[in-house]
Formats: sequence, structure tokens, C-alpha cells
Amino acid sequence: MSAWHQARAIALLPGTVAVVLPAIILIAGSGPDIGWGLDGLAAALLMALGAALIAAGLALWLWTVRLFSRVGEGTLAPWDPTRHLVVEGPYAHVRNPMISAVLAALLGEAALFGSRSILILAAAFSAINHAFFLLHEEPGLERRFGEEYREYKRAVPRWIPRRHPWTPTR
Repeated sequence: MSAWHQARAIALLPGTVAVVLPAIILIAGSGPDIGWGLDGLAAALLMALGAALIAAGLALWLWTVRLFSRVGEGTLAPWDPTRHLVVEGPYAHVRNPMISAVLAALLGEAALFGSRSILILAAAFSAINHAFFLLHEEPGLERRFGEEYREYKRAVPRWIPRRHPWTPTR
């Protein structure tokens, strides 16, 4: 998988949601409200929480992109999907860790920049992705990967991670 294919998919999909839209919200709105108007320790804790969520989201997101490229031999983009079902790493705990990663980054940005609008974006992102996965993504994965995906779907939750990683029976 070429670096260009990966970069294009990253820039157009999670890059737009996690970077471009929040930047537009902050620039077009009243700007950031670092610390949500709180003082001292409370503001510092919110900023630290925000930074930690952004870092965790970025790390998880990079991990999933790498797995899609290395194991799945594809990208996160619908126009260049994986050739193999990815069920290792964070995918052994939850079916949609890439979405969880972007959501963590959005929640971190909302906390760090004190933005209710980014919080609303995070809620909309969650709702849209939930509907998309139910109506399009999961049926498509069932058609592409058949029983392999159905077994995975039965064993691994969509949004709330399993405590212990799942291992395929094959």
C-alpha cells in the first residue's frame, strides 16, 4: 500500500473531522475558551485531560491505520478498502477503534479548547457513524468477508471494548 494512498485517505476522512472542522469551529466561533472559564487547578485538569485524550486518540488512530495497511492491505477509505479482515490489536477488543480514536481526539479538543461546538460535533460524529455502521459498513463487511466477519461480529462489541482480546477460532 503506497504512502500516497494512506495519506489521501487520512487527510480526507479523519483529518477533516478531527482537524479541519474543529479549526473552522474555533476560528469562525468565539475562539477557544481554555479551561472553560475555570481557574487554577480545575482549568489545568481540563487542559491535561484534553491533551491526554488527543494523544490517546492519535496513538490509537495511528495504530489502526498501520494495521489496515500492514494486515488488511488497504486503507480506511471506502474507495480503497482492506483486502483482509483486521481482527488484531485494538480490533480484538472493539470493532471500531478508529472511530473511537477520532471521538477521543474530538472530546480532547472540546476539553482543551473549552468548546461546546466541538462537543456537539463529537456527538453528531458518533450518531452519524453509528447509523453508517448499522446501515452500510456492517452489511458490506458481511458481504465481503462472510462467515469470518459474522464470527468476529458475534464476539467483538461495536463500541464498548472487550476486557480480554478475542482470538479467531481458525
